[in-house]
Amino acid sequence: MEQRRWDRLGRELGVVGLGCWQIGADWGQVSDDDALTTLHAAADAGVTCFDTADVYGDGRSERLVGTMRAERIADEEEPIFVATKLGRRANPHVPEAFTREAMAAWIDRSRANLGMDTLDLVQLHCPPTPVLADDAVFDALDGFVAQGRIAAYGVSVETCAEALAAIQRPGVASVQIILNAFRRKPLEAVLPAAAAAGVAIIARVPLASGLLTGRYDESTTFPAGDHRNYNRHGEAFDVGETFSGVPYDAGVQAAREIAALTPPGWSTAQLALRWVLDQPGVSVVIPGARTARQALDNVVAAHLDPLPHATLEAMADIYDHHLRRHVHDRW
Repeated sequence: MEQRRWDRLGRELGVVGLGCWQIGADWGQVSDDDALTTLHAAADAGVTCFDTADVYGDGRSERLVGTMRAERIADEEEPIFVATKLGRRANPHVPEAFTREAMAAWIDRSRANLGMDTLDLVQLHCPPTPVLADDAVFDALDGFVAQGRIAAYGVSVETCAEALAAIQRPGVASVQIILNAFRRKPLEAVLPAAAAAGVAIIARVPLASGLLTGRYDESTTFPAGDHRNYNRHGEAFDVGETFSGVPYDAGVQAAREIAALTPPGWSTAQLALRWVLDQPGVSVVIPGARTARQALDNVVAAHLDPLPHATLEAMADIYDHHLRRHVHDRW
C-alpha cells in the first residue's frame, strides 16, 4: 500500500486505515469474533492506522483493537499504529471538564483497554471549541508526552475553523476532519494549512455514513440502535457525523448521480475513497467496516489510479447542485 509521511510523527503510514467505531457500537451488532476477523483482515491487507475512541462501545472498540494488536505484536516489524481519542466521556461535555486530572484518567483507561504503556496518538475528541484556545489543555498534553503516557497528540474537529485553530498549535501532530465528496469545504483552507505546517490530515466519514456506497435509497431503514436512525437530526451528537449532515433524500439523489460515474470494475465506495486520496494534503482515510470483506474492498482504493479530471469536475458539480447549500457554510 502507498505510504504517506506524517511529518510531526516522523513516520509513514498506509493511506487507507480503518475506522473502528463500527466494531464498537452504534452501527448495528458486530460480534467479537467478526470484529477481530475484520481487524486482522485489514492488517493483513496492509492497513497500518487503526482509529478508535474510548467511547466507542464504552471502550469495547479499544479493547478489540488492543486484542488484535497483542495477537500480532510478537512480530516486531508489524507496523500497527493506534489512534484513539479522549474527551467525550466528559458529562457534561463542557470546556471546564478538560482538566489535567480528567485527561490523565481518560488516557490511563485507554492504555488499559488497549494494553499499551504508551499510546501512539491521542486525539481530543471533537472538544468544545473554547478548548482549542486553552493553553492549559495543550500544556497537559505536552506533559503526558514527556511522561511517556502518549507518544503524540492530535485533534478531531467538527468545523474548518476548529481545524485551523488546531493546526496553529505546534504540538499537534494530526487533525481529523470529515472529508468526502459531500463535505468539500476542508479543501479550501484546511488541507493547504495542514500541509504547510506538517500536520497530518485524517479524513473521517469518507463514505458519508454509507450513502457514498450507492446502496441506499429513499426506503432504506436502519436499526433503532444505529446512529443513522437516532441521530439523523443531531439528537445525540453533531448531526454532521451522520450522513455528513446532508438531508437524507438529497444525499441519496447525489449518491445516485455519483454512482453513475463509477468506472468499470470499481465499486462506488472505492470511487468515493479514491476521491479522498486524490486530495492534496490527505495523510490517511479511515473508512469503517463491519466485515472483513468491507475492509478488504476499502483497501482496494489505495491501489486504483487517480480519478480523471472529468470525473472530479462532475463530482464537484453534483456537490454544488445538491449539497453545498446544506453543508458548506455550517461546518
